[in-house]
Amino acid sequence: MNEPLPHAVADDNRRQVLYWRLLARLFDPEEQAGLESVSLAVVEDIGLPPALLDPQTAVDSIVQRHPELEAEFDGLMTPEAEAADRDGGTATEAEAEAEAEADTGSGGRGARDRAAEVRRAALVSKVLLNVFSTGSGAVSAGQLSRWQGDAGWLERALGCRPGELRSGRGPASDGGLLPALGPELGAIEADLVRRMHLREVLADPALAARLTPSMSLIEQLLRDKNNLSGVALANAKALIRRFVDEVAEVLRTQVEKATVGELDRSVPPKRVFRNLDLDRTIWKNLTNYSPEEERLFVDRLYYRHTVRRTTPQRLVVVVDQSGSMVDSMVNCTILASIFAGLPKVDVHLIAYDTRAIDLTPWVHEPFEVLLRTKLGGGNDGPVAMAMARPKIAEPKNTALVWISDFYEFDRSQPLFEGIEEVHRSGVRFIPVGSVTSSGRQEVNPWFRERFKALGTPVISGHIGKLVHELKTFLT
Repeated sequence: MNEPLPHAVADDNRRQVLYWRLLARLFDPEEQAGLESVSLAVVEDIGLPPALLDPQTAVDSIVQRHPELEAEFDGLMTPEAEAADRDGGTATEAEAEAEAEADTGSGGRGARDRAAEVRRAALVSKVLLNVFSTGSGAVSAGQLSRWQGDAGWLERALGCRPGELRSGRGPASDGGLLPALGPELGAIEADLVRRMHLREVLADPALAARLTPSMSLIEQLLRDKNNLSGVALANAKALIRRFVDEVAEVLRTQVEKATVGELDRSVPPKRVFRNLDLDRTIWKNLTNYSPEEERLFVDRLYYRHTVRRTTPQRLVVVVDQSGSMVDSMVNCTILASIFAGLPKVDVHLIAYDTRAIDLTPWVHEPFEVLLRTKLGGGNDGPVAMAMARPKIAEPKNTALVWISDFYEFDRSQPLFEGIEEVHRSGVRFIPVGSVTSSGRQEVNPWFRERFKALGTPVISGHIGKLVHELKTFLT
């Protein structure tokens, strides 16, 4: 077997140097001067900007100065990108195989493949280092904004839209990298927000304008809103409203295809042209066809039924507003407002910790709902159930959505008994443990097993699961 050519070995070594530098930067507090100098030589030799090695330089800045790199960052860490490197970039399979044989003499990968992997290693290292090496100490608004931008590039490299993984609205398939990475990015962002002097930033309009609303930032704003006033409070409200509007736009696209009620065939169809059922009209009048005249004589027109039953469907949404459920609180508040905007859907919203509050008067305004919530405290489910039960007028036309981790103050049995009774009355009971795809949630196993036995297993994971359940109930 022939030995690989020297330049192929050199490319392998270059790639290893770049990844060793990445690991040293992430896990070794001591600066590796040797790896830095060698990595700089590698990057310059393959025609990439030296700024790729500077963790203080944002990916946005790199792309702004070198726009040709934008396409290389997109999908950089997807399986398709890896396959392209293995197959020799854009070369056909036959060309890649011929090149590999010519370069190595042993059927291995050719120099072209190895060179592409070196370039890819440099770009991957840049994105990973900027996102996962966040240092310690205080964080400025500019630093948070830069990290959010770099995290967006990581998401793009993984084939997602910026913000998808962090917000929990990204891919929710089981297994693989993406579901596991979402909560890690969220945890890093939350840590950066905690290290930022948020009140001082909000008091400065110029600094506040640099903040990009995210779930971590909104959580901190909701926790601290009672301690803000004046300009700081106004800027906090503006950020919350921006985030609410952005999330609502995403969720509305998932809900907009929902239809409400079955067709009411007891009501005659309206005889207008747009309701004309042309196919049925032709079929029913085929016996009137005249072969001699080659004409179809129509003696009756048929119309489609469009009127739907007017019985309103009622959704009673109960949300645990304890500190561990903040993402569910935000998402479900917005989701409730969207369903409340559908015709013939009567939505009621209740939030609780050790006390319950009826937020139904503001259900159409999720921004106002969030300003009235008080995150924190424990769980007292029976208090919320006492407020929810009077809202169930027609059990068979009612869905009770209960969002919580179901960790109660040693009062598990009373809450479950109330839920069991409501469910047996005909109410569609939907227990939800999490409404994001982050997967970072824990549901009381005592409740989880009993809900499963009741035939109402806990929904957890992507918010799309809850949207699907509600659409099924309303259709």
